[in-house]
Amino acid sequence: MPRLGAAQIKVLEAVAGGTGYGFDIMDQTGLASGSVYPALSKLEKNRLVRSSWESAVVARREKRPPRRYYEVTPPGHEALTDALAQARDLARSLAKTVKESS
Repeated sequence: MPRLGAAQIKVLEAVAGGTGYGFDIMDQTGLASGSVYPALSKLEKNRLVRSSWESAVVARREKRPPRRYYEVTPPGHEALTDALAQARDLARSLAKTVKESS
């Protein structure tokens, strides 16, 4: 399983929570497009998310470009669970260290 960076974890968590396309992912995570789109690209390359384009008919009806929607794959859910567990463990370890040094 690839090691995920902070931006990739935030993006993966947003997609897992149902946020499906780029601008909404930026709003949900607070990350800029320069972080979101490279993270999505890497997540897709590692098969942790997959994407599909919406129908051009829908986009045309709404007078906007077609959106590319992302969804988390089963390995992506596993990677997210592992990454969040590691983050919790790190937070506990840091809190313990701070408490011991006080």
